[in-house]
Amino acid sequence: MKRPLSMTGYGRGEATGARSWTVEVRSVNHKFLDLSIKIPRKYLGLEDRIKKEISAYYSRGHVDVYVNPGAEAGDNIRLAANLPLARDYYQCLKAIREDLSLPDTPTLAMIQNYKEIIVAHEEEEDLEAVWPQVSAALNQALTMAQSMREQEGAALKAELGQRLQEFATTVETIAQDVPGIVQRRTEKLKERLAVLLQGVDLDPLRLAQEVAMMADKTDVTEEVVRLRSHISQFSGFLAADEPVGRRLDFLLQEFLREINTLASKISDAPTAHLTVELKTEVEKLREQIQNIE
Repeated sequence: MKRPLSMTGYGRGEATGARSWTVEVRSVNHKFLDLSIKIPRKYLGLEDRIKKEISAYYSRGHVDVYVNPGAEAGDNIRLAANLPLARDYYQCLKAIREDLSLPDTPTLAMIQNYKEIIVAHEEEEDLEAVWPQVSAALNQALTMAQSMREQEGAALKAELGQRLQEFATTVETIAQDVPGIVQRRTEKLKERLAVLLQGVDLDPLRLAQEVAMMADKTDVTEEVVRLRSHISQFSGFLAADEPVGRRLDFLLQEFLREINTLASKISDAPTAHLTVELKTEVEKLREQIQNIE
């Protein structure tokens, strides 16, 4: 099994034995594993086995399964006459004829048109005997769907890897400019204080301390370090041989938290523009991982 897997897939399987069977599997994204199995009522006893087979392939997603027996499934339908009911109908017709002095005598043609005189019923089937064919068709369908999910998962992985690299490049651009950001912020603060404190005698050392404290509040080194860590974790999850969709989704929330903190610290126009780019990339990443198992 190649990970990550897409939650979108389609597969169809057929098997023949005493009876032919067709199984279709269709899946789309969902937060949890949501199974919907369509199977004729008399085979509902197989539903738990079908669910167990599906759970070996899916951990998340909405999965529709259609299990259909072949046309020969009608071979076990049997007809029977409801003789007690036929006698009652006949006696009723005779009573009506005698009471109304009618010339006609009740006939078979009259009685057979009444409901439930001839009834159809299906004979019970041995579920143990039909399960091997159902299981074979089901596994064919699941295998085909799995192949489609692996192909789409590989495409999603490549797309996510490319977008993650673009995200990392933007983070590194900000990281390289951190000293410049602090320097520009310090100079602006000095200029503002010089205007505000014009003509006021202030201790130069005290002024330098205040400027340094205010400049330190704009240092985004910690946020950059945490973003680098998140990028490394994201890349590791993409390479993991297990379902990672939920963890990737949670990690993107942490991405966004750090970006928002970083943006709130910086009033530098070029860097603010880069934080907008980071948020845009996070949204693009989020759109893609919604379909990863």
